[in-house]
Amino acid sequence: MNLSRCLNIEDLRHVARRRLPKPIFDFLEGGAEDESTVRRNLQSFDNYPLLTNTLVDIGAIDMQTQLLGQTIEWPVIIAPTGASELFDPSGEMAVARAAGDCGTLYSLSTMSNQSLEEVAAVNDAPKIFQLYVFRDRGLVEALVDRCRRAGYRALCLTVDTPLSGNRERDRANGLSIPPKLTLKSLLHFATTPRWSVNAAFRCRYELANFRDVASRLTDSNLTALEYVNNQFDRTVTWDDAAWLAQQWAGPFAVKGIMSATDARRAVDIGATAIWLSNHGGRQLDGMASTMECLAAVREAVGDDIEIIIDGGIRRGTHVLKALALGASACAIGRPYLYGLAAAGHAGVTHALKILRSELERDMALTGCATLADIGPQTLAATRAPAS
Repeated sequence: MNLSRCLNIEDLRHVARRRLPKPIFDFLEGGAEDESTVRRNLQSFDNYPLLTNTLVDIGAIDMQTQLLGQTIEWPVIIAPTGASELFDPSGEMAVARAAGDCGTLYSLSTMSNQSLEEVAAVNDAPKIFQLYVFRDRGLVEALVDRCRRAGYRALCLTVDTPLSGNRERDRANGLSIPPKLTLKSLLHFATTPRWSVNAAFRCRYELANFRDVASRLTDSNLTALEYVNNQFDRTVTWDDAAWLAQQWAGPFAVKGIMSATDARRAVDIGATAIWLSNHGGRQLDGMASTMECLAAVREAVGDDIEIIIDGGIRRGTHVLKALALGASACAIGRPYLYGLAAAGHAGVTHALKILRSELERDMALTGCATLADIGPQTLAATRAPAS
């Protein structure tokens, strides 16, 4: 794979589409129902045109920042995504290495195919662990304790998945995890032999953070995945989030916030960071984009609380616009997964280098030598038009 031909994230997306079976690419790409939230995330950046500040000394561009108690070289981090081995056998290990190589922070999903201890051992680069409040609070406490012992420096609680969204692409494709060979999927898998061989011989598709649970299951008909799915709790409230923040007692982000009211409540229960996210459009269709909510959330929590934003980020200019509206950092999911599907570790590294070089260039062209130079004055408009 000649990655030099991939000049942007969209080019990596095209390669990923060619290399993955249709059901797997649709799992990566798709959203809930009509996928209007996915499109809105992508399109909303166009509502914020940039302005330039000329005749500024841009001989050195400094993008270094602090996030969740850790220093990173530039303000784009890796969002947590589960089942990374679906896209390449190297999975989370490759992504964690690439994040470290590119000077940024890696967020490991609870639903990872490689354990939090295995990923922690990859390098000493900044890492955080994402989790849920499960029905079995003892299971949550055990994960928190393992994070401490493995050296994770921050925790992220995802709050927008009391149940799974209506992802119709996956239902139409009959997708299961791990993927099963059926008459319906046979043709798709046959057209991607490289992926199919890796899937058959190199991928584990296990929930690695629950290996000990799987070994203790008394119901032989219950898989580890089914057990974990049964752990998702629709009764979780702010009291439970406060309990988890107290259990961790360190840098703590709440992911899935979309309103100023929820942002203030997250701060009240002990969050040090707000993670503005609509789950990439994969949960509730018809939602506002994260960019459309950013200014109000920043106003609600003030300047001392960190705000991470994800959703539709494909260009350095998107990062720049988010920072101008008050974000502390941006998180990417699909862009790095395109790279992972295209070329494993090298593909993820390439995706990150593309965005980093774009952001550096965009800062220079707008006359912003440091992140502190980016602000409302960098935009011609600070709020999206009514839709």
